[in-house]
Parts: sequence; C-alpha cells; structure tokens
Amino acid sequence: MAVRVVVAEGSLIVREGLRELLATSPTVEVVGTYGDPDSLLERIRDDRPDVVVTDIRMPPTNTDEGIRLAEQLRRQSPSTGVVVLSQYSEPGHVLAYLEHGSDGRAYLLKERIHDRGQLVSAIDSVSRGGSVIDPKIVEVLVDSRARQERSALAELTPRERDVLAELAEGKTNAAIAESLVLTKRAVEKHVNSIFMKLGLAGAEDVSKRVKATLMYLADISPRTDEMSTPPPV
Repeated sequence: MAVRVVVAEGSLIVREGLRELLATSPTVEVVGTYGDPDSLLERIRDDRPDVVVTDIRMPPTNTDEGIRLAEQLRRQSPSTGVVVLSQYSEPGHVLAYLEHGSDGRAYLLKERIHDRGQLVSAIDSVSRGGSVIDPKIVEVLVDSRARQERSALAELTPRERDVLAELAEGKTNAAIAESLVLTKRAVEKHVNSIFMKLGLAGAEDVSKRVKATLMYLADISPRTDEMSTPPPV
C-alpha cells in the first residue's frame, strides 16, 4: 500500500517539482499540495496523509513555518510523519524541530531532493515512526559542539557566567552586585577573573566589557542563516 503524502512548499515551481518527482515512485501517493501551512491544516482531515513533506520556510513569514507546522501536527494529527526540507544546515532549527521527540520526523537538506531514492526512503521511514537526519546536519552539530567545548567560555564557573550575563545587559558592577545579591568587591573579583579567562586582561575596561559581551552573545544566541548585527552594548 502506497504512503499517502502531502507536499507543503511556498514556491509553486518547487512544489510541482516535488509532486512530479514523488509521483514516479510506486510506493508514494501524493494526495495534496499546498503553498502555506494554514491551507494544509484546513484539509488535513480530508487528505489523511501518512506523511507531510514541508519546506522549513513558507508564507506568511518565511522563517520557521515548517517547524511550527510539525508541532501543530504533533497535536492535531500525531500519527502523521513529517519530513522537513531546508536549504540551510542550521543546528538551532534541527534542535527546535526535534525538541519534543524525533519519532516520525526527518530533516533533510534541499540538495537531497534531486535524489528520489533518499527522499522516498525518508518518507517511508517516518511513515513507520522512524527518524532521519541529514548526515551533513549531524556533521554541523558535532562541529558546533566541538567549538563550544573549545570555547574559552567553557572555563567560566557558573557564578562567572551569571556575572557575564549581567554584563551582557550593560549593567555596572554595582547593579550586578544588587541583582545577584553579591558585594561589589565580589563582583569585581568575578569580572577580573572573567577577563583573565577570556584573554581580555590587557584591554581597557570599556573595551573588555564590550568584547566579553560579544563573546557571550555569540556563544548562547541561536545561530541564524544570515549574518545579523550584534546588539549594542
């Protein structure tokens, strides 16, 4: 029995390309194609798909609609598998997508869709409750973890991270002391230790605070697909 599949893709050309590609597989039946998540959800009961193949970015915001659609399907139609297609190897998106479980979920880079076999294999796997993560995504996640482990920020104590988080908000030592219920002297010691560990001991105080803040924000902020301007500090 063929796997019933619905395709959700904002681009008409890509949507039709996916439909035609999957239509050539004897194990897949495309029962619907939609250009946005809302249209798909309106017809989910009529289409009764086993698997939804969706772009990660669709109207109206073209950001993470595919991830939000997967979460809504988990509540509205928990037996429906989801294959998310993305142009980017973005660890933050993968982790958000799999936050509530990986059963019946696949995350593939769009460059894979020219290979019908890989896409159909992923569809088959999630229809049976399995999970598939693109090998390139796994490489990025491993590299990201390795960078975190090598980061100088890993040398900070939990209390020093608390102080650095306050620094990132632009607070003075006195304001940090009040917020964390510490003496001003204790805060000064923590700040000096932070600067030493981050290799900023030789910089001027204002410059050190700016650099430490940027290092902190780069470490904890979700990575984006495009370059963004750091917030003022």
